[in-house]
Formats: sequence, structure tokens, C-alpha cells
Amino acid sequence: MLLAQAFLERYARELGRNLRGFTADALGALETHAWPGNVREMENLIKRATIMADGNQITAADLGLDAGPTELQPFNLRQARENAERLAVSRALAHSDGSIAQAAELLGITRPTLYDLMAKIGMK
Repeated sequence: MLLAQAFLERYARELGRNLRGFTADALGALETHAWPGNVREMENLIKRATIMADGNQITAADLGLDAGPTELQPFNLRQARENAERLAVSRALAHSDGSIAQAAELLGITRPTLYDLMAKIGMK
């Protein structure tokens, strides 16, 4: 999500567009897409969506992605919890444009707790 937000900010600035992030359906579509083309595919998709977007946020339709079915969650409770934490932190950071203070508030935790959680799940 942070990478997607960085691409959006870059292309919105370069193209003179006033876009304020992604809608909830776009975030879901970005999270569930397999990204076979990796970073280049994401960059190209977001650049195209930045050009095509009608509103002030990018939608799943602008991206040309569906939210689609998500992968099955693991039965292992530790792994399921880590997946849920990673998803919640990614969504909170994307929603708050990378602001740690706002993301922590959205998650209902303190900034130091968020930093610890990000270190635990391997996010910078």
C-alpha cells in the first residue's frame, strides 16, 4: 500500500492532478491482486489510473481491477493474526497518507506500539 501511495503522489504531482488517495474498493483490489508483473505493473497501473480518474480518489474501476475473491486464510492462528495485522497496518497507513500518528489513531494504538508492530511484521 505504501508503494501504491508513493506512485499515486508522484504521478498526481507530475500530471497536475488533485488526487487524495484510493477508495476502499481500490485498496481491496490492490491488496488482493497477485501482481505478476511486480512493481512495474503496479507503477504502470497507477499511472494510467491517475490519468483516467474522474473524481478526487482512485477507484477499483480506474485501476481496472476487481476486488475478487481473496485467498483462504490459514488455520494457523499465529499466521492468521500476522496477516490480519499486516493488512490493518497497511490499510491504516494508506488511508492516512503514511502518517504514523494518524495510522496509530485509526488502529487505536500508540505510535510506539505501531512502530513495534511494523518492525514485527517487517514493514518500514
